[in-house]
Amino acid sequence: MTISSMPRRTSRITVALATTLTTVLVAAGCSGAQDHDADASASASAADVQAPEVQAPSVGQQCAGQGIDDSAVITRATEILIDAPLDHVWDVQTDVESWDEWQDAVLTVDRLDSGDFASDSRFRWTTPVPESDFAPADTLSITSSVQELEPGTCILWEGPAVGESITIDRGVHLWTFTETDEGTLVHTEESWDAEILDALEGPDHETVAAMLGGGLDIWLQALKDEAERQA
Repeated sequence: MTISSMPRRTSRITVALATTLTTVLVAAGCSGAQDHDADASASASAADVQAPEVQAPSVGQQCAGQGIDDSAVITRATEILIDAPLDHVWDVQTDVESWDEWQDAVLTVDRLDSGDFASDSRFRWTTPVPESDFAPADTLSITSSVQELEPGTCILWEGPAVGESITIDRGVHLWTFTETDEGTLVHTEESWDAEILDALEGPDHETVAAMLGGGLDIWLQALKDEAERQA
């Protein structure tokens, strides 16, 4: 992704940057907090980073031969096992118009096409960005376009996020769904590529990457809770 209208800063804003981007890009495509606010989501992400229970899986999965940008500055992957049938988990995740009912950081969401969720579907959703040292409070409008889709198996989408103070030109997000004896394994991975991230090295780079992973974990846990509640 490319971030526009932002001056290059030093590593002292790394945590603020990570908090902002984690809140913005958890979901998908650009990748999100009903009873929790966005700051709580970011704090939970940071907590996950500080005390990870398991090592994050590697990126590299694909959908119809396509995947995230594994050469991007920041990439992360994670997964979760959901105690619900695969087709049910798939339906919950791809019913994007209902995201705001179970994903706290999704304010509004609208399909831009009609019919079944498909390989050419598009949807627009909004998410809040809390005020930080890096940027003022904002609301981003994200237009996600599905690039690849195999029903019940995988989805790949990407799209820009546009706000008054922040513009993210591109983020790529992959989801795969696998039926197991214990339930449905949902794997997700995402790539970020931005000029403002280019100078990150060592611990700074790992902090931002780990916070992306924490944000993805929050999304997956909400998906698990909703799918298991409905099932």
